[in-house]
Amino acid sequence: MTQHTSLFAYPRQDFVAGIVVFLVAVPLCLGIALASGVPAVSGLVAGAVGGLVVPWISRSALSVSGPAAGLTAIVLLQVGALGGLPPFLLAVLLAGGMQIALGMLRAGRLSGLVPSAVVKGMLASIGIVIVMKQIPVAFGSSGELSALFRGDVHAGSALIAALSLVVLYGWKKTPLARFQLLSPALVVVVMTSALGAAFAGLPALALSAAEFVDVPLGGFAALIDVLPRPELGAIVRSDVWIAAGTIAVVASIETLLSIQAVDRLDPLRRHSPPDRELVAQGVGNVASGFLGGLPITAVIVRSGANVAAGGRERLSAIVHGLLLVGAVAFAGSLLNRIPLAALAAVLIQVGLNLCKPALFRQQLALGINQLLPFAVTIAAVLATDLLKGVIIGIVVGIFFVLRQNAKDAVSSSRREDGARVLRFERDATFITKPQLLAMLDEVEDGERVVIDGTGEYMDQDVKESLALFTEDAAHRRIQVELVGIDLRGAPAGGGH
Repeated sequence: MTQHTSLFAYPRQDFVAGIVVFLVAVPLCLGIALASGVPAVSGLVAGAVGGLVVPWISRSALSVSGPAAGLTAIVLLQVGALGGLPPFLLAVLLAGGMQIALGMLRAGRLSGLVPSAVVKGMLASIGIVIVMKQIPVAFGSSGELSALFRGDVHAGSALIAALSLVVLYGWKKTPLARFQLLSPALVVVVMTSALGAAFAGLPALALSAAEFVDVPLGGFAALIDVLPRPELGAIVRSDVWIAAGTIAVVASIETLLSIQAVDRLDPLRRHSPPDRELVAQGVGNVASGFLGGLPITAVIVRSGANVAAGGRERLSAIVHGLLLVGAVAFAGSLLNRIPLAALAAVLIQVGLNLCKPALFRQQLALGINQLLPFAVTIAAVLATDLLKGVIIGIVVGIFFVLRQNAKDAVSSSRREDGARVLRFERDATFITKPQLLAMLDEVEDGERVVIDGTGEYMDQDVKESLALFTEDAAHRRIQVELVGIDLRGAPAGGGH
């Protein structure tokens, strides 16, 4: 039985870990809001809700919730499709309600039904979308990738993005990597903020106001005034409900995958109840949507930082949430000095980690049964949207599972006395019928056939096929011996 310690059992470790997670979360909250095409404050609000609401309900000791890179493609698409942020925020609120219902219906364990190749394809496609959307931002362009070929490039932004990527990918080789309170993303934010200020005196490199973060100034009062609100009247719109279902499904899958990964990192080997986690995330999304924030999930990047920093309980997530609130209310002027190109570089690294070449090589090595659902999911997501792509991937994955289960389900051999032996090698279901019927068609008139189903389950479809064969065998002088098979109650031809 899983034991859960008190929220305040490890105050010293969790306070330090909470600071580390906060420093990791700030650039990610801002960057994900940027990638999603919404105000920066919506990302920070979602991060704060993930820290201040979810931990009180969740029993996942080390996971940290907030806006997730995996949802950026959905947010970007749905905000445009629904006609703005207010109806989308209602969809986030409704998605939270759906997650609460899923948790109460104990649907958390159903995530295991999604083939791993489809999940990997979903994450890889998200990574590809993130990289494609952030490359123009890294070059200071306001358009798509094609704008770069028309010369829409800002030298200052491009230089900041390039230096940021150098720091992010070279961080582990520097002496600074030994300090827990420093994260490469934080160093990038501080360094590029200074560069942005220095470039102001250089006309060729100076950044415009639109190339910096824009967080409202003036404390809590100003923040409350500018926070977007959900458009409650849009509840009658079917497209809002479809968007809510998409968010609920993808956010739930990402959350359940994240807590599984974090549980494996937990030094105390605790288990996070998946159904309770869905309820916690649902309450968090209701709150985030109501307050103007992005949808949230349990996030592996922040959770991993929590584990690495020595976090032990949910208090670390609460500390990180309190610090995010403080940053939004009292450090807006500092946040507004961060160049968007630096955040784009952080997100490009996140995206590349999701679709790294090693993942493609791994799927290729696993063979066609894993490679094709993986590839189809990526192609379908890029061609349609995330939910449709995942559904298509699941259908393809199920097809290959059924195909693999049907393959070699029945073996055929000859005994020394010349009898043909058909042996069921695994449970016989309707998917076994094509192979079984093909083998029965090979039996010639006058042969002796032994059909052995010892120890294997056999459904009604297969029994009726065998009953039909044994009935016809009498007219073809075929001797049939059934071993371990009871055809009582199985009329030939299904009783028609």
